[in-house]
Amino acid sequence: MRKLLVLIPLLLAFSMPKHTPTIHLAGDSTMANKPYTPNNPEKGWGQVLPLYVEGIQVKNYAINGRATKDFRAEGHWDRLLSEVQPGDYVIIQFGHNDESPSKGEQRYSTPEQYRANLKQFVLDVRKERATPILATSITRRKFENGVLVHTHGVYPDKVREVAKEMEVPLLEMEERTRELVSTFGEERSKQLFLHYLPGEYAIFPEGEADDTHLSPTGAFAVCDLAVDELKMAVPELVAYFKP
Repeated sequence: MRKLLVLIPLLLAFSMPKHTPTIHLAGDSTMANKPYTPNNPEKGWGQVLPLYVEGIQVKNYAINGRATKDFRAEGHWDRLLSEVQPGDYVIIQFGHNDESPSKGEQRYSTPEQYRANLKQFVLDVRKERATPILATSITRRKFENGVLVHTHGVYPDKVREVAKEMEVPLLEMEERTRELVSTFGEERSKQLFLHYLPGEYAIFPEGEADDTHLSPTGAFAVCDLAVDELKMAVPELVAYFKP
């Protein structure tokens, strides 16, 4: 009888289905899902990430215009956490809206407030026995005298500081996308963002020159970098990426 009692937990462990991990995404418009319609070329890099993986799920909670502050205040963060299970992964990438005072008090955070918000996100994910992954913001396309300039100030540094202090995997998206845009050059890099002539898309009757949000070409190019960073920062995920 005693042997049977010992064997029962072992048999149950072998018979229970293994949890399929999920990658959850929390972020802003550069990561978010966008409608697949003929008149909407805008895409987020997180939107195409599911095309790169197999044997693992991707759930994208990123929303246009959101910062760490209002992503939590509006309940999006709690909704994400309610879906997180032990063994899952949560990629956190904000900054574009946190750093802009013009976004108002509901979104803007000082650099130190931003840092504190990120730390709390990390603690929340770890409480769910999941793995937090921090990502610096992707670059904006802004050239001066033919040279790509920094537009995010100290905010990416705050992400790096939290990652180092709390031993969190870091996706160095700012540096990687700066290299990408610089390599494309001032003119050709327009292909990565929403640059369209009048009449190309009905949604942009007068044309568009948006240097923040990604075109389909940009979404795939940035996702290529994100996957490369994930493979280096979180090697246990390598097996889930398609060759």
